[in-house]
Amino acid sequence: MEMMQGASLLSRPADEFGNDSLVEEMWASKALEHAEVHFNLITSVHPSLLKLTPYDDQIYATFRQDFPDLEVGRLSDDILKSAVEKLKWRQFAEKFNKMDDYSYGTLMRADASKEFSPDNSIFVFRVQFLAIEIARNREGLNDEVHKKHKPARKIPEEAQ
Repeated sequence: MEMMQGASLLSRPADEFGNDSLVEEMWASKALEHAEVHFNLITSVHPSLLKLTPYDDQIYATFRQDFPDLEVGRLSDDILKSAVEKLKWRQFAEKFNKMDDYSYGTLMRADASKEFSPDNSIFVFRVQFLAIEIARNREGLNDEVHKKHKPARKIPEEAQ
């Protein structure tokens, strides 16, 4: 019940809250949960086979059109959040404003070859996360973390 109330609260316009610490904690919790689910996905299923949204092809094509030289393997706030880059990302995001949650905040790994950690996390908005992670999947940059953290295969009992 409490989770449902929290989800309902998070769907309200942000300007209603100011700097409410409870709302910030709920957003951080939701972002962390999303990051963990995504990491479990890329370590369980080969990243090249993942489809994160029905719009992956469009997101990727638009991303590489707008950011042809962005190397997505290792990113930082400096690379993503300079004044010039913020404007470019805002224009990119508006192309996907019909998507649910396109501007929600989420956590992304800064270095694609490493797992999530406080030192390897950047706070980005959802469509930015999707564009970068789709590129990482298609360009083979999530393959290393998939190999390193792939769950061990279970041996059927009758084979033992």
